[in-house]
This record gives sequence, C-alpha cells and structure tokens, in this order.
Amino acid sequence: MSFRHKITKTDPDLSFRKTVDIKPEFLKKLGIKGLILDVDNTLTTHDNPVPAEGIAEWLENMKKSGIKLIIVSNNHPERVKPFADPLGLDYVSDSGKPLKKGYIEAMKRMGLTKKETAAVGDQLFTDIWGAKNAGITSIFVQPMELEGRHKRFIRFKRVLEKPFLPEKFIEDKGEVL
Repeated sequence: MSFRHKITKTDPDLSFRKTVDIKPEFLKKLGIKGLILDVDNTLTTHDNPVPAEGIAEWLENMKKSGIKLIIVSNNHPERVKPFADPLGLDYVSDSGKPLKKGYIEAMKRMGLTKKETAAVGDQLFTDIWGAKNAGITSIFVQPMELEGRHKRFIRFKRVLEKPFLPEKFIEDKGEVL
C-alpha cells in the first residue's frame, strides 16, 4: 500500500470493473456473507429509478446463493426507497458515508459481523473510505458513467480521486471469478 493510500484510506481491498463481475462463489471463498451496496453509479446511473442492465439478475443470483444484501446510501429516502423496494432490498438512507454509522446499522440489520461483510461502491472518498472506517472489506467498482454537469461536487471528487484509483482489477490478475 502506498503512503498516499495509507493516509487517505482509499486503497480498496478488492477492485472490479463492474458490479456484475462480483461472483457469489468468490465472496464465499473470502467468508463474505453479506454485501452493503451503494446505489448511484454502482447499481444504476445517477438519479435513475431503474437498475442498470444485468443488475436485477445479479441481485437475484446473489440472493439465491445466500448472500445477504442491503443498500447504504447518502441519498434521501425519496431516492432510495423507490429503487430498493421493487428489488426487495432493505436500505439505510441518509447514511452519512464515509462515517461508519450507516455501515454499522446495515450489518446489524443483516445480522452479520465485520468479517462477514463487504461494501461495494464506486467512490473512493465515500464508499471505500466508509468501509475502511467501519472495518469491513471494501470493494471498488468503476463508475457506470461520468456524472453530468449538474453533479459538480461529485465531478470534483472524481478529479481528486484520480491519483488513488486502482490500476488492477480482479479479472486482470487472472483470478477465477
């Protein structure tokens, strides 16, 4: 781990190009029994009430494989509930990421320990940092799309994240997914 990652807590434990690249068999080998999921640019594009292509099937496969799932988002309930409910997912909104309170609440609801839980997200300074603060496995996925001009703060964070982004992804290392 580089010095810059050490001081910023932005070095993810695992990195995948897409959320759907994460396989339940891989998680089980690591002892992961539950995933805390971000919404925007992880499960769908920003402000989109519909899951991205392949996400609904991926979620169902995770559930069938016994992986518990919950959304933890900084968005308000008005954004998260209409997305989570049709998918049958519980959620923690207004979570305050990167603070650990939303992650702790999610683990409590899933009935899992820190060692059994991983968090998946596309932002280093909220999702990955938050997972590290909570003491759980952090999984970075590349954002589904670049944010529009109306998302200036997120676009600014993307510029700041650039030097810290992972250079290698699980499938690039020849590991079996």
